[in-house]
Amino acid sequence: MATATSGRDNADRRPSRRLAWAELLRLPALFTVPGDALAGAAATAVTPNSRTLLAIGSSICLYSAGMALNDWADREEDAAERPHRPLPSGRIHPVAAVTTAGVLTGAGLALAARAGRPALAVAVPLAATVWAYDLTLKHTATGPSAMAVARGLDLLLGAAATAGRVREALPSAALLGTHTFAVTTVSRQETTGGSPVPPLAALATTTLVTSALVTRLLAHRPPAGARAAAAHGLPGTGTHTAPPTRAANHPSRSATDTLRLALAAGYAATAGRRYFHAALNPSPPLVQRAVGGGIRATIPLQAALTARSGAGATAVLVAALAPLGRRFARKVSVT
Repeated sequence: MATATSGRDNADRRPSRRLAWAELLRLPALFTVPGDALAGAAATAVTPNSRTLLAIGSSICLYSAGMALNDWADREEDAAERPHRPLPSGRIHPVAAVTTAGVLTGAGLALAARAGRPALAVAVPLAATVWAYDLTLKHTATGPSAMAVARGLDLLLGAAATAGRVREALPSAALLGTHTFAVTTVSRQETTGGSPVPPLAALATTTLVTSALVTRLLAHRPPAGARAAAAHGLPGTGTHTAPPTRAANHPSRSATDTLRLALAAGYAATAGRRYFHAALNPSPPLVQRAVGGGIRATIPLQAALTARSGAGATAVLVAALAPLGRRFARKVSVT
């Protein structure tokens, strides 16, 4: 009888322990990571390859390390404000959390090294930024900037691993970093609530990022007369024959542009709605929902950036990660 009871207790503890680790590593948020590398790869116009997969693995390890280190660094604060978290509740020992952070950081750097020197050259400052943020910068004025830099570097890691260069991916990294800056700024009053200014600023930032995604698309379209002339192989409105447009060269381009517009709209709706609610009532529950919405909006943003680079199929793959993240978010908080 004692043996049977002990067996049931162990069986009960195993799911609880798995849930604790899922909470520590913010399992739903991990679905926002692969899109960084894929958006970076798409920006270089190089087809994703085995090195891209290594970059995704490296990013997941470094992101998870940051999550574990974050809770270890905040264990005393969480004991007062969020005693249900895995460390203050005693479900995970602090030594286990910080050891996990170290092991995952080493694994992330090792995977980046396998992807090549350019990838490692990005992964090293990325890992350093993650540790600096969790241990020091998080509670300073430079915290949101550090987090933005980390997310931008994560996108550049995908470009460096895939193509050995990052220059073409810098605009995408800047937009992703801008979004991350806004989310991180809102998260600083996640447990206390307070001013409506951060969510209002985040709402404005979301509008600007969405505008950048859409207006660039419109700016690259040639005049209607030139498009029609090029499609029929006729002279354009000028004295020279109009060159073939991207749409003429790639019949599916209009579908990719439509996808990009839809993804940009999805990004704006996912982030903007929660920011608006938090601006009207910056209470802790609504601010937490705003942070969660901002994190989830990262996926449609990554997908829109990928579609903007012309990689429509990859953009669909990135967007498909969103429902998976929502599914796990029903059981584990994303923040």
